[in-house]
Amino acid sequence: MIDLITAAYPICRSITGDGVRRTLRMIQERIPLEIREVPTGTQVFDWTVPKEWNIRGAWIKDPSGEKIVDFQDCNLHVLNYSVPVHEKLPLAELKKHLFTLPDKPDLIPYRTSYYKEAWGFCLRHRTLESLPEGEYEVLIDSTLADGSLTYGECLLPGDSEREVLLSTHVCHPSLCNDNLSGIAVMTELARELQARPRRRYSYRFLFIPGTIGSITWLALNEVKIDHGLVAANLGDPGRFHYKKSRRGNAEIDRAVLAVLKASGEPFGVEEFVPFGYDERQYCSPGFNLAVGSLTRTPYGRYPEYHTSADNLDFVKPEALEGSLRTYLAVMGVLEGNRRYRNLNPNCEPQLGRRGLYRTLGGDESGRARELALLWVLNLSDGEHSLLDVTERSGMSFAVIREAADALLEVGLLEEAP
Repeated sequence: MIDLITAAYPICRSITGDGVRRTLRMIQERIPLEIREVPTGTQVFDWTVPKEWNIRGAWIKDPSGEKIVDFQDCNLHVLNYSVPVHEKLPLAELKKHLFTLPDKPDLIPYRTSYYKEAWGFCLRHRTLESLPEGEYEVLIDSTLADGSLTYGECLLPGDSEREVLLSTHVCHPSLCNDNLSGIAVMTELARELQARPRRRYSYRFLFIPGTIGSITWLALNEVKIDHGLVAANLGDPGRFHYKKSRRGNAEIDRAVLAVLKASGEPFGVEEFVPFGYDERQYCSPGFNLAVGSLTRTPYGRYPEYHTSADNLDFVKPEALEGSLRTYLAVMGVLEGNRRYRNLNPNCEPQLGRRGLYRTLGGDESGRARELALLWVLNLSDGEHSLLDVTERSGMSFAVIREAADALLEVGLLEEAP
């Protein structure tokens, strides 16, 4: 995951353009990714696929002719989607096109102007404060022309055509946590799931530009999504946060919470709000899909967010690994959640003669496992799922799933429709 982040970090990405294509090709080297192109001008609900933006270079020269800002040093220096410009102008006019962070004077901000044609530069506030009066020369060597919106799609077929959606945005330039971390974790998650000999669900991974990407995909595709997660901000050292789907108590919401509770680590939970990442498109009222957002520190709540400090030093390998394991655990709950029917429902079956119960009374060893067996038997009425048993018992899903497997093996359960 770190290797992918390191390789993709220098690339200038946006909602369209060659930077996105280069990044998708890197992902394509690791998983079976289909790269889709949607032409400029395509109507997608209330939106239109915009013109394609590409950039080759940009700089500001001070009155002495010295470059004081250079896109080649950091691609955050250019207002993303800037129209081309080459002119000379006084400092007072130039300042109208400059963006800084006065409260973080040594950091370069990340700014965009996707849907209103403009140009500008982002720089350290200390640099801005040091600029002398005089004539400045600016160059932005970019193009904004008809082209296409590009996104990547990886479908891993399962026993069912019903799908789990994993969506992550690929439109940010040199920002590691937001969202090269999401790209890397989802790529590795796809690799892990692809290696499994059998999958209950089909899994659809989308690597898309934010907002316009999910809108475009929803407009152009048949939706068969049962569960979904939006992945971002997965490499910082903060605790996990889960933002629920619009439904609030969908199976994906319950599955994530079961995994986070079982981890024993602190975590945060928030109700759905129609703001944030692409979950707000998947959860729009016309679709109301069961899609939540599982992150570490949420967007805007860490000081490095959307600045040059969101760099290779900020993402941590152990955080990425923990994020991958957590997503795998959530997929494990979705894969393993079933309803069963107890085939011996009149009082408890004798578990001891089936090798499932302690032979000596009064011994506390193994009590938790036996309690799990009893919970599964008691609630296996064809109506309750193993996730219901997990929530009711307060035990982990893994323990409940293991108990169900043991009961299936001795013929005490059958799967309910």
